[in-house]
Amino acid sequence: MDTFQHMITRQRKWMFYLLALLVLGWGLTPYKSVFLGLLLGSALSFYNLWLMQRKIRKLGEASGESKSVKGLGTFSRLASGALAVVIALQFEDHFHLIAVVLGLMTVYFVIMIDYLVYKG
Repeated sequence: MDTFQHMITRQRKWMFYLLALLVLGWGLTPYKSVFLGLLLGSALSFYNLWLMQRKIRKLGEASGESKSVKGLGTFSRLASGALAVVIALQFEDHFHLIAVVLGLMTVYFVIMIDYLVYKG
């Protein structure tokens, strides 16, 4: 379980660094709507990462005690993605929709990069 905690910490650090870069991009470049869309999608993607890691930790604990778990929170993650799209559509002049969708996928890129870097 110790390696799982290290993996969680690394992935959260990667997401914090990415969010900080997106804030800098929003503040320092003329592409405000693109970076704001990426920031919105990535923030909700970070929330999805947190949810997924929490549910997986509970699943691991329950399997160690031979108990069952209700679910992995797929509906919650899909609902947060829908929320991001609704916000982007409601405020089209502030958020770039394609950037929001790309931002929602950032957590999966972070997970893949983390796996490739630390697969040993």
